[in-house]
Amino acid sequence: MAPGSKDHGLSSQARGRVGIKARLLTAVAGVPIWCGVVFLGVSLAPNAAHAQYVGQLSTFIMDANTGAVLQQSNPDLQRYPASLTKLMTLYLAFDALRQNRISLDQAVPVSSHAASMEPSKLDLVPGSYVTVEQAILGLVTKSANDAACALGELLAQGDEQQFAQMMTQKARSLGMSNTTFRNASGLPDSEQVSTARDFATLTRHLILDFPDQYHYFSVPAFMFHGREVMNHDPMLQIYPGADGLKTGYTVDAGRNLVTSAVHGNVRLIGVVLGARTNPQRSAVMADLLDQGFAQEGVPVMARPIIRGRRTPLMLAADSVGDDRPATAVVHRAHSGRHMVRLRGGRVVMRMAASHAPGAAGGHAGHGPRVHLTGARVHLTGATAAAPRHHSHSRSRFQKG
Repeated sequence: MAPGSKDHGLSSQARGRVGIKARLLTAVAGVPIWCGVVFLGVSLAPNAAHAQYVGQLSTFIMDANTGAVLQQSNPDLQRYPASLTKLMTLYLAFDALRQNRISLDQAVPVSSHAASMEPSKLDLVPGSYVTVEQAILGLVTKSANDAACALGELLAQGDEQQFAQMMTQKARSLGMSNTTFRNASGLPDSEQVSTARDFATLTRHLILDFPDQYHYFSVPAFMFHGREVMNHDPMLQIYPGADGLKTGYTVDAGRNLVTSAVHGNVRLIGVVLGARTNPQRSAVMADLLDQGFAQEGVPVMARPIIRGRRTPLMLAADSVGDDRPATAVVHRAHSGRHMVRLRGGRVVMRMAASHAPGAAGGHAGHGPRVHLTGARVHLTGATAAAPRHHSHSRSRFQKG
């Protein structure tokens, strides 16, 4: 059974630009679109490893219910976890809540050490307090290092090093045999290492051990001292069924991501470590999840686009741009049923012959078009092409 959900009554924003070679993120239109992973001329093959293997991906896909491993690549290669570390901090916090050793409204003192944590933070002031729940939300949404340190100190009588020992001990008890923690936040430490397999193991325990707390990972934003703190996990908005968990980044770690997604009764856990860019990280994760669901006999979820409704789609990897949601608008010059299908690296346009651009009753040069923020994809008809606009930030794909 999927973990419980909770409505925090918080708004999310769809913003950001799209890279040159992009896969759609958010669409508004009156035509149905089906989403699949499309790599538009961008190679995601692992590059030669350097000291911490950035570019040489470690990946892992697991069935959360059965623990079955569906796919893996470099699963036991030790590397820096970056802010994925906070998943263990949260595990220990949830465990303390379950044992009634702490409460959600309990005050968490902010030490000078915790307040000094950079760069991602809630800007906590030494001597101030946050609640346990605020700290949890700060970790999940903003990946706040100061909140992570303060929460760790609360659980270890003010000693972050002692908390790190608790983290490592818990890792061993959960079966994470290749993991060592040195701090609560994931800030760089040469001795703090883990693997894709170990983080899949931890994530499965988070899901199964704390179903009443799992809803925190899908919170889009929360209010803190009068300001809205946004969740910057892109998969929540761009992959159907995704409901958590965590991103991570340092220069030496690369771009890390742990995601869980559920379709029907099947829940998968995905781990990607060491991507070079955020778009690559998201695209690889989406591809792995798609393949994993296919292996489980679950078709990739289709989301028809309904006029006036925003529908999350996906972004392909690119060396520029980012993977925050943008807005795509599909225009119809004529009535009739149009379908846009992403397939094999091409945008395929299908429509009734009587409504094709240039057909009887139609107007050549005015076929359906998909407009993106920062990029434009032209869908060309069988007898006439849509107008071509010259821009370095445009990708154009011919009808298949």
